[in-house]
Amino acid sequence: MPAPRKIPMRQCIACREEKPKREMLRVVKNAAGEISLDFSGKLPGRGAYLCNSEACVKRLRKQRLLNRAFSCEVSEEIYTRIEEEFRAEK
Repeated sequence: MPAPRKIPMRQCIACREEKPKREMLRVVKNAAGEISLDFSGKLPGRGAYLCNSEACVKRLRKQRLLNRAFSCEVSEEIYTRIEEEFRAEK
């Protein structure tokens, strides 16, 4: 009998809660330095995970959490675009 499959867990950068990877949103920074939401979970680049909740998306902007996650200055328009993409997916 094969061993049960391990479920990959990721920690939300906003609330620090650990959840299965499939239930979370991935924000990715690619080699060119562009930051966007990755709905497929497979885009290349540095990833940061976020709960699929309005509260965590709001906290992301308020505390400017992507600056810390990607160790660079993230512009306000990127936070705005991420909020818009999140709302469009809901």
